[in-house]
Amino acid sequence: MLGILYLILCFSLGWVICSYGYPDLAQITKSSYNKQKIHFSPYLLLFPVWFILGSLAMTWATYIAAYLFAGREEPLLYANGIIMPLTAIIITAYIITLNYSGRLSANVVATDNSRKAGTRISLLSDDKRVRNIELILLLGITALAFILMWKTFFVKEGELYVGISVFSDFSPHVGMIRSFSYGNNFPTTYSHYAGTDIKYHFMFQFLVGNLEYLGLRIDYAFNIPSILSFISAFLLLYLLALKITGKIAAGILACLFFAFRSSKALFTFLANIPKGTGILQALKENTAFIGDTPNEDWGLWNLNVYANQRHLAFGLGLIFFIIILFLPRVYEMSEFIRNKLGQQKGDQYKIKESLGDVIRYAFFSREGWSVENLRYSVVSGIFLGSLSFFHGSAVIGCLLVLFVVAIIANHRLEFAILALITIGLTLLQTNFFIEGSVAKFEYLFGFIAENKTLFGVASYLDRLLGILPIVLIVAFCLQNFIDRHIMLAFTLPLVFAFTISLTVDVTVNHKYIMLSCILLGIYAADLVNKILEMDKWVIRLAGLALIIVLTSTGIYDFMTVIKKNTPESSIVLSLEDPLTRWIDENSDSKDLFLTSNYSINQVVLGGAMLYQGWQYYGWSAGYDTMYRDGMVKQMYEASSPRELDRLVKENNIRFILVDHDSRYSLDYDLNEENIKNTYASVYDEGVGEWNITIYDTRFIRYK
Repeated sequence: MLGILYLILCFSLGWVICSYGYPDLAQITKSSYNKQKIHFSPYLLLFPVWFILGSLAMTWATYIAAYLFAGREEPLLYANGIIMPLTAIIITAYIITLNYSGRLSANVVATDNSRKAGTRISLLSDDKRVRNIELILLLGITALAFILMWKTFFVKEGELYVGISVFSDFSPHVGMIRSFSYGNNFPTTYSHYAGTDIKYHFMFQFLVGNLEYLGLRIDYAFNIPSILSFISAFLLLYLLALKITGKIAAGILACLFFAFRSSKALFTFLANIPKGTGILQALKENTAFIGDTPNEDWGLWNLNVYANQRHLAFGLGLIFFIIILFLPRVYEMSEFIRNKLGQQKGDQYKIKESLGDVIRYAFFSREGWSVENLRYSVVSGIFLGSLSFFHGSAVIGCLLVLFVVAIIANHRLEFAILALITIGLTLLQTNFFIEGSVAKFEYLFGFIAENKTLFGVASYLDRLLGILPIVLIVAFCLQNFIDRHIMLAFTLPLVFAFTISLTVDVTVNHKYIMLSCILLGIYAADLVNKILEMDKWVIRLAGLALIIVLTSTGIYDFMTVIKKNTPESSIVLSLEDPLTRWIDENSDSKDLFLTSNYSINQVVLGGAMLYQGWQYYGWSAGYDTMYRDGMVKQMYEASSPRELDRLVKENNIRFILVDHDSRYSLDYDLNEENIKNTYASVYDEGVGEWNITIYDTRFIRYK
């Protein structure tokens, strides 16, 4: 199937890109940042990176090609017809080059340095025990990914089931996917506020839409890249934790803390169980996300986010990879200062004895600013910048972390080059896709805490994160200077979330808080692992108890995701619905539909471009939904054909849909008779109040 072939090409292109952009990539799996030998199978790094980078490159190339053929009936036909063969040629040419030079082996990965030395690097770890641990870890992550993705979005007997915990965000996601696979959304506009620009990062939905266009059923097209992204993010976090701590157990615990959040929510829930109700009974019967902070009932902080916002894991994976690449510069600076000052002051010299010397060598030495590996900076900047319309918050979060890391890093200009390329590409994309201002930096202290004071925020974090802040404070006190600095870098996205708002809906800042918690979870994992390594069994038992406290709410949240998303509670849409089929066959993405404020239904599934969908989606993306609310009211209430036709032309409406929702709307009084007298009906089904009629505004009935 062409969709599967496309994904194979993504992996293969990622391999070629890494061979040139990161030629010694496999080498970084051999030692920790403190130069301790670690056991890690390079494929756990290479496959995720190949997928992420290859998907970024292929998807952007396909989109640009499709944009160039926007005037054709099926631009994706031309785009895929050019990009897929071209990619195959590039990959084949690279393989031929390797064969010609005698450097290709089916069973090994060799870096440039190792080739010169006549050695090869195995794809698997050289430690059998480690390979078994990695296999168990990989199987666990994969099982978790499959459950999350297929439980919330699947097709059965010709019907699409959209989970109750994800249907809200899936409304614009499915609309955008179908605008590409069914429509011709070039130049791209937002499916729930069509006819203007696109302010929302949509490229992951374009990837899914293209996979569906290439023949994958919509659930496979959405779930397969989502699962691959989820697995990639976890494996790259595992490697990052392993390189920071040098401990396999710490890497596993970091993944555990990534999956299952720390919070007081479960303990608060248990404390409020009514007298006479059994604990197990209460836990079993509850189907709501628990927690007493604002919007926590959305599943805002648990695994439901990765089922709901499939593009988030993709962005996190790239963040972790870039941090893995650039974090060594901090350790290099520490070693450089220690060696330099040790030569001048003697072997017993302690850095803390002369802060002035440290500042002089850190900020005014050539090593502190010189560029050693320009290739990493340029390639990483290109791909991080390319992520902007896959997940813009991920780009900002990554730059925030790297900004603090760079303060005491060697070769600081490499960070600056990466940032400049990233920002330049981001501005280029935003100026191309978005009309007017992109984002407005506004100081807003407190995030969504009820009491936006210092103590109010502290109370909010205490309820939200549970014991995690205390664990991190202890871990911070026990770490050395370099790791304390890295912890501060990992904390900056959280600080940003509580002080800066970029959109009208500050709730979206929750992703920065999650990023900080995931990265800081590495140091929480390191502390817990040290406790578990102690000799006294009582202390080790306390470590196990600490793991339970840190993960129990998250584990229960995962059980809630499963309980909430049953076939009986799902939004069920027919893939063979006549209305959906009619919209697909008779409209494209340039045709605006005047409808009720839909969330997700058969009209959205058909790829219809809504003039005004559910207002929250457009409002939170930065659109003026109040203006269009007024226009919808005027058009549906228009008292004469001439008035209606004038409004329709002013707003570029192609189709007017009248159904039960519009007839019984509380926002306007529908003048259905006027619409009938103005335009010809082109679709009609049902009777009475459940009748659905579509009017084509090109066919005017009045004179």
